[in-house]
Amino acid sequence: MTIAVGDKIPSVKMMRWGEGGPEAVTTDDLFKGKKVALFGVPGAFTPTCSAKHLPGFVQHADALKSKGIDAIVCTSVNDVFVMSAWGKDQGCGDKVLLVADGDAAFTKATGLELDLTGKGLGLRNQRFSMLVEDGVVKVLNIDPSGFEKTSAETLLSQI
Repeated sequence: MTIAVGDKIPSVKMMRWGEGGPEAVTTDDLFKGKKVALFGVPGAFTPTCSAKHLPGFVQHADALKSKGIDAIVCTSVNDVFVMSAWGKDQGCGDKVLLVADGDAAFTKATGLELDLTGKGLGLRNQRFSMLVEDGVVKVLNIDPSGFEKTSAETLLSQI
């Protein structure tokens, strides 16, 4: 079953790039006591994700934070090394935290799977954005055919 507005984010372990390299982070660490703009993409370095989706959140980071957002988090079913390289390539700096869901634990726990096996990409997550307050989903957008419904601009208008 797909996560819905009002649901609590499931507690799972993911990976992020820290000062010394890869480090584990739990969803509890990411969301407890915070107001977070979370978005997911099918894959790092893929065309729409790199040209439009992630850059929109980088561009609108200040506007999101001015509305009380404590953190902007991007996730994808990629390994932490790919997510780190993608963040550097995209100039994320400290505007967007890229978190790897390499085992698809978060994706499966939230019911946001996208099976792209026939296209050589395997299991990925659907394109989504959400507003999470203290671990509870307040806004959820899923866009199976594009990125507009899950864009930074759309989420910004919903906060």
